[in-house]
Amino acid sequence: MAKIAPGCEPVAGTLTPSKKREYRVTNRLQEGKRPLYAVVFNFIDSRYFNVFATVGGNRVTVYQCLEGGVIAVLQSYIDEDKDESFYTVSWACNIDRAPFVVAGGINGIIRVIDAGNEKIHRSFVGHGDSINEIRTQPLNPSLIVSASKDESVRLWNVHTGICILIFAGAGGHRNEVLSVDFHPSDKYRIASCGMDNTVKIWSMKEFWTYVEKSFTWTDLPSKFPTKYVQFPVFIAPVHSNYVDCNRWLGDFVLSKSVDNEIVLWEPKMKEQSPGEGSVDILQKYPVPECDIWFIKFSCDFHYHSIAIGNREGKIYVWELQSSPPVLIAKLSHPQSKSPIRQTAMSFDGSTILSCCEDGTIWRWDAITASTS
Repeated sequence: MAKIAPGCEPVAGTLTPSKKREYRVTNRLQEGKRPLYAVVFNFIDSRYFNVFATVGGNRVTVYQCLEGGVIAVLQSYIDEDKDESFYTVSWACNIDRAPFVVAGGINGIIRVIDAGNEKIHRSFVGHGDSINEIRTQPLNPSLIVSASKDESVRLWNVHTGICILIFAGAGGHRNEVLSVDFHPSDKYRIASCGMDNTVKIWSMKEFWTYVEKSFTWTDLPSKFPTKYVQFPVFIAPVHSNYVDCNRWLGDFVLSKSVDNEIVLWEPKMKEQSPGEGSVDILQKYPVPECDIWFIKFSCDFHYHSIAIGNREGKIYVWELQSSPPVLIAKLSHPQSKSPIRQTAMSFDGSTILSCCEDGTIWRWDAITASTS
C-alpha cells in the first residue's frame, strides 16, 4: 500500500463560478420511467463525435446532437431480458473500424451491439455479478475493460470475443469494483477503484503477448488461455470511503468518493517494490451535495475541463489544467432536481449532457457570441 506523501497541501478550488464559459439548457428529453445510469459521446470515430449513447433499464439508445439543441434518436436496442438493468455503456469498434456500442449491468453479461445493423455482435459471459463500468482502450478501440461487483476487472477483445486477462486474486479488490480506466498513452496500464476504498494501478506489460495473441486466435474464444493478473503495481489509499469513479489525466489520476469532491493526485511508484510508493495529492475540486455513490464525471476529449452532476440535479464544470482549480460554470435549472448519475462532455466541451435518476436527459450548450 502506498502512503500519502507529507508536505505540500493540496490546492482546493473555490465555488465562485469564473463565468469563463456560460451554458444554457437547449433540450430536455424524458426517455422513460427507469433511471438512466450512463451517457457517453463517441470519441472513437471522428465521423460520429456528435453521437452519444445512454442506458437505462434494459434499453440502450443511440442519439445524435444536432444544431439548435436538437437531439435525434438514431437507434434503440432492448435486451431480451426485461429484468436487465444496464449501468454502463462505452463505444468501441472492430478492426475494420465498424462502431460498436458495449453495455453491461445487473445481469453481468456484456452486450456488444453492432451500431451498423442494430444487432448483437457478441455477448460476453464471465463476470459472476453485475457490471458497474466498461471503458474502451483509446489506442486500440477493440479492447475493452469491465469492472464488476464480483471484485474483478476483465480485459476483452470485442473483435474476437476473447476474455484476455482477469485482474483479481491475492492483490485484487476486496469488494465491488466500481470504475476502471485505460491510461491514455501507456498501453499496458489501467486504474481501477471500488468499495474497498482503494484505487489500484495494474500493468499488463508481462502479459502483453496474450493481448496480441487475442487478435489472431482462430479457435473458440472459450479455449483461449485467459491469464490472471493477481497483483497491482500500486495501491493508493486516497479516499476513506467508496471510490466510484477514476480517470487518468496524463500520468496523474482523478478520483472521487462520496465526500463532495474530486481529487487529482500523482502516484509515485517504487520500481523495485511493486505496490509500494507514495501518493502526492495535488488538487481538490469541490462538488457540493455529491455524497451518494455511483455518480460519475466526464471530460472533453483533450481533458481541458471536467463536468460532474450531483444528487440535486446541478452540474459543476471545472477547468482541469489550472492551479488553483477554476470553476468554469455551475449549471442549474428549476426543473432539474433528480440525481445526475453521469455527465458527458462533447469533443470540445461545448455541449454537456446529463442523465438522471428520473429518466431524463438534459442538454446544455455553451453560449457563443452568435447564440446569446
